[in-house]
Amino acid sequence: LLTRVIESETPNPALFQHYLKCLTGLATETNVEPTLRLFEFQLLQILGYGVDFLHCAGSGEPVDCPMTYRYREEKGFIASLVKDNLTFYGRDLLAFEALDFSDDAVRQAAKRFTRIALKPYLGDKPLKSRELFSQHILLLK
Repeated sequence: LLTRVIESETPNPALFQHYLKCLTGLATETNVEPTLRLFEFQLLQILGYGVDFLHCAGSGEPVDCPMTYRYREEKGFIASLVKDNLTFYGRDLLAFEALDFSDDAVRQAAKRFTRIALKPYLGDKPLKSRELFSQHILLLK
C-alpha cells in the first residue's frame, strides 16, 4: 500500500510511527482488521484526504446515527435514501471520526470507505498485500 501511494524515500516521521504501530498490531493482535483500518485512516489523513464525518455535506447538519449518507468524492457525505456501495450509516461515520473500529459492521464499512478513498491513489491495479506478506513469512522461516 505504502509503495503505491507514497513516493520512494519520502521522509514522513508521522507516517513511519503509524506504520510501526500497525506492524506491531499485525504481529500481536489476533484480529488484525481494527489495526489495518486505523492505519488506512491515518494514511488518508497524512495524504491530506480531509473528509468531514460529522456533518452532512449537503445541509451542514450534524450526522444522524440511523440516517444513511452517500459518499460523493470531493464533496463528502450527503443524506440519501438510496442504499448502495457508496452509502454509509451515520453511526459508521461517527465511528470513523473517532477512529473506533471495534464493531464488525463499522470495520466492514470502514474497509469499503478506504477502498473508495484510496482508489484514486491506487488506480485499478489490485493490492497484493496478503501475497507479499505470505512470501515474507516464508522467507523468515
